[in-house]
Order: sequence, then C-alpha cells, then structure tokens
Amino acid sequence: MPYSMKPLGCDPARVRGMSEKLIISHYENNYGGAVKRLNLIEERLSELDWQTTPGFIVNGLKNEELIARNSMILHEVFFDGLGAESEPDQVLVDALARDFGSFERWRAEFTAMGKAQGGGSGWVLLTYSSRDRRLVNAWAADHTTTIAGGVPLLALDMYEHSYHIDFGAKAADYVETFMAAIDWPNVLRLYGETER
Repeated sequence: MPYSMKPLGCDPARVRGMSEKLIISHYENNYGGAVKRLNLIEERLSELDWQTTPGFIVNGLKNEELIARNSMILHEVFFDGLGAESEPDQVLVDALARDFGSFERWRAEFTAMGKAQGGGSGWVLLTYSSRDRRLVNAWAADHTTTIAGGVPLLALDMYEHSYHIDFGAKAADYVETFMAAIDWPNVLRLYGETER
C-alpha cells in the first residue's frame, strides 16, 4: 500500500519564531523524502523471494523500512505539534505533574534533552507508555530507538535540517522557540486517545 504525504499539520506562516521557508523545506524535503523512501522500500520488499534472498539484504531493507516508517510518523507528530502559542490544558498539567513532579520539571527535562542533542541528531519525544500507563520523555536516535509500545504525543526534531535555515548552529535557540510554539490542544487530543 503506497503511502502519501499527510497535509502539513501546522500553518507554516503562523509558527512564531520559525520561518515559513524552514517549515516548508522540512516538510517537503525531509518528511516527503521519508514517505517516498518508504514507498520505494516497500516496493522492493514486495518483490523479494523470501526463500532465496540473502539475509544481509533482508536485514538491510527491513532496517531501512523501520527508519523510513518512523521518520514519516515522527515528522507527522512534529508538524502536528507546532502552532500558535498556547498553554497546556489542566488535564495535561496534572498528568505531567503526576509523572514528572510538576509541569515545570517536565519542561526543564524535555528542553534539556533537546539542547543536549544540539549539533547531533535525533528526537526528543513526550511519549505515553502504555506498559507503565504514564508519560515519559524519550530520546530517539536514527528514528528507531524509542519506547516499545509508546505513543508519541509531542516530537522535537533535533536533526539539523529542522533548524539550520533559521538558527544555524544555535540549536538551543531553536529548542526554546519550539517550546514556545507547542500546539497544546493537539497534545491533549493525542493524550486523550491513549486514555480510551
């Protein structure tokens, strides 16, 4: 089944502190590239003779499939999580306080994780762990290392393509800008879906 790009989940002209050029480039080139790559990999996998294909080819294609699929999904969460300035609903504030001690402590941890990845690559994810029935901040590299069974509610993309056009090497400034542009109603919607 071929995948197609999901419509951009934020209005690129309304994300304070990030240029429309940055967001459109990120959406078209990086997210769009992941979708295209996933389709090509799936096409190749559908053509394999599973009885005779060498293991190294199977391993390579399945690894690339995982990277492309998670890149697609995490980019969708990233763009859906951007919007006009908003504040978290009391339901989220209470959940974050329950699982992190306070909203401020969650914010400090999430922000510190993003800044720690500056100059590197990866994701910072606010994730609902269905196993533990709680919210956790997760570090994810290569689009693959994240919590098994977790549902990402908020994704901060720390690959340089997500900020370099506007911020250059100032990853910490990008993290602060992201934190001020979180679309909290979307995070609440995703959190509500985990409670069902």
